[in-house]
Amino acid sequence: QVQLVESGGGLVQAGGSLRLSCAASGSIFSINDMGWYRQAPEKQRELVATITSGGSTNYADSVKGRFTISRDNAKNTVYLQMNSLKPEDTAVYYCNANIRRVAYSIYWGQGTQVTVSS
Repeated sequence: QVQLVESGGGLVQAGGSLRLSCAASGSIFSINDMGWYRQAPEKQRELVATITSGGSTNYADSVKGRFTISRDNAKNTVYLQMNSLKPEDTAVYYCNANIRRVAYSIYWGQGTQVTVSS
């Protein structure tokens, strides 16, 4: 069994910062790409940022220059540092990971709410 557990969401004023964490646990052989996605009310889930096992990153245009994704491979944990937050960043944030037990499969966390007030 594999679990992804997110933490760090909350309520913040516009211009503020939050740091999200997502730890993978369970029977894990290795982890390939990890990422963060978000879903606002009545909108589709969208990619925020991804990071490979080697540290290469990719960001949505809407968060470039404000968000930073990183990971600690020893802890099976991915982070999302969010600065200069805007009300339009309000959403439920989900982490995902491509995890190998026997074969690679995609796993999702339960989501953490981020609310940015104006």
